[in-house]
Amino acid sequence: MAAPTLLLLALLLPAGAWPGLPRRPCVHCCRPAWPPGPYARVSDGDPWRSLPRVRPTIDIEILKGEKGEAGVRGRAGRSGKEGPPGARGLQGRKGQKGQVGPPGAPCQRAYAAFSVGRREGLHSSDDFQAVPFDTELVNLDGAFDLAAGRFLCTVPGVYFLSLNVHTWNYKETYLHIMLNRRPAAVLYAQPSERSVMQAQSLMLPLAAGDAVWVRMFQREQDNAVYGERGDLYITFSGHLVKPAAEL
Repeated sequence: MAAPTLLLLALLLPAGAWPGLPRRPCVHCCRPAWPPGPYARVSDGDPWRSLPRVRPTIDIEILKGEKGEAGVRGRAGRSGKEGPPGARGLQGRKGQKGQVGPPGAPCQRAYAAFSVGRREGLHSSDDFQAVPFDTELVNLDGAFDLAAGRFLCTVPGVYFLSLNVHTWNYKETYLHIMLNRRPAAVLYAQPSERSVMQAQSLMLPLAAGDAVWVRMFQREQDNAVYGERGDLYITFSGHLVKPAAEL
């Protein structure tokens, strides 16, 4: 019963008859309407100063329409600048074994070697003379001329050379291993009452056409090397260590 009674009183009684509420003032042309706007001047004596201001709000969700259809895709933009390289990734798995390739060409190796000797002894008859040899032990491709006592290089590279002789009692032994016209090494023994074996060895780079030989050198004393028919006391040997193509 209370709610209908209050509603009836609200309709019948004027606004100024409610206890505790101020009367609505008259509105003049020189004064803003009630309630005053946000920029109106309000004095402390105005009866509606103490009333709360109500600002209406609008729920945007109510006014929001339905989602429209997707538009046409625009053109692609320009490519950007290249970025810095990224970090190195993890090592991948080992791949499968490939197929066997075709057989290669056979390896062509170069060979050169000689080993010769002299069975007869030899005395110097001139200031300089080449030592000839009479025994061929190894002579690949016939590169060593026994009569001239010279090895002619046909395969350039590094060669190992060695000379072995037997000295003669009371006579000097003075020999050179020659490269063309230049002495490369000397083999020397002073005169002695005892004969001994003397040896000299070295390595030389030889070009195609170079000649290697042994020269006997005579000074004030008699120069000689010992030999016998039954034994081989004098030997001269050389072989290719590494061809120039592999250096």
